Amino acid sequence: MKLALIVLAVVLGSAGIAQAQHGGKKGADMKQEKAAGNAHKATGKVTKVDQTRGSVTIAHGPVPTMSWPSMTMAFKIKDKAMLDKVKAGDQVEFSFVESGKDHTITEIK
Repeated sequence: MKLALIVLAVVLGSAGIAQAQHGGKKGADMKQEKAAGNAHKATGKVTKVDQTRGSVTIAHGPVPTMSWPSMTMAFKIKDKAMLDKVKAGDQVEFSFVESGKDHTITEIK
């Protein structure tokens, strides 16, 4: 009985340490954390440029590195000067990074 309690304490303690090392995050949270800061690439068509918010909406193709299907979404822009280079209707190639819930374009051609 004593041995079983010791084994149980070790197992539970190890799980707690592993969880603490990852900030208590599990599964999808850890996947997003791992992807954060990594540049992802996509192509698409600009549907809207919002100078005020510093964002651009793009109908983009699949993004395999994010396991995303094709969709239309707004992206923040790292440097608002990039917004001067695009307009609705433009076909673009772009790189973006994920930080929490934000997706920020770092390069757009």
